[in-house]
Amino acid sequence: MHPPATRRKTTVTALVRTAALALLMAFAITGLGAGPALAAADGDVTWTVRTAANGYGADRSSFSHGVNPGGQVKDAMVVANHGTAPLELAVYAADGFTTDMGQLDLLPRGKKSVGVGAWVHADRDRVVVQPGKSVEVPFTVTVPGNATPGDYVGGILTSLTQPDDAEGINVDRRLGIRVKLQVSGALKPNLAIEDLHVRYAGSFNPFAKGDATVTYTIHNTGNAILSAQQTVSLSGPFGWLRTEAGRIAPPPELLPGESWKVTVPVHGVAPGVSLAATATLTPQLTDASGSTTLLKPVQATTHGWAVPWTLLLLVVVLIAVVVGALVLARRNRARRKLREDSRVRDAVQQALRERTTQQS
Repeated sequence: MHPPATRRKTTVTALVRTAALALLMAFAITGLGAGPALAAADGDVTWTVRTAANGYGADRSSFSHGVNPGGQVKDAMVVANHGTAPLELAVYAADGFTTDMGQLDLLPRGKKSVGVGAWVHADRDRVVVQPGKSVEVPFTVTVPGNATPGDYVGGILTSLTQPDDAEGINVDRRLGIRVKLQVSGALKPNLAIEDLHVRYAGSFNPFAKGDATVTYTIHNTGNAILSAQQTVSLSGPFGWLRTEAGRIAPPPELLPGESWKVTVPVHGVAPGVSLAATATLTPQLTDASGSTTLLKPVQATTHGWAVPWTLLLLVVVLIAVVVGALVLARRNRARRKLREDSRVRDAVQQALRERTTQQS
């Protein structure tokens, strides 16, 4: 018989199947901070993690340190067992990343880390916690001397692997605390707007306005964690017929190098044939105290077509009707002229015949 496969679950919904779901969802939203007890599927294992009280503070929600290249920082995590049996947990660190849902997650243990996950080392790789007891797990942050200045985010984790007999797999349940490091040096926050496109969809009503969709990618090309305020506007030729998009939700805090795709629907756009779409980002930089600074806006513009096809078809039909009417009128005039010319010739010929008859 083959041993059960191991499956890692890093999201809140995968970690929880009991009434603790709501609490753990709140824990995930606040971002890998100290959270409530983690309940196993059968409810017989629970534990929590929190930051240790030391010179860096007594009630921290996460770890945050400024470090020089080549420098070291020592800190500690506290693991508490709220169950009725001893717990043996793996302890390790991992780099962070932003999921498609806009939440911070950590790389699985098998994935290679190059930042926080490679620099944070606990004083042990496993910890045993007795029922009702807590254990402090010290760790050391060692930053390489050639580390690039800027922000790095990851976490220090505790992990419990248990078999799931119902599904025939091993489930890896993880609970950790966010670790943010800022390596000293020049901080260069910067966001770029990439792959900007606009698409117009008109109405069957030839005199009605249509809708447009603007898409683009926000790319954090700097070395600082950034979010942004966003605005999108559309205009016709020469800046006429300007339309502003409604409120656009800010992107999540993007780690250096990360990208976030944005889709913005814009309603009530006048079909001005030529359409210009302009996206503007105002980067938001949050410091260690939680204060937010707005940076210089970044702007990009692209062009597309907003052709009122129904109105254009109506105009073509009207032109065709007018042209047809003019051609028909010209033909009628030509026929009338031909009939009149024929009548005149017949009359002249008749008059000549009568005159010839009288002379003879």
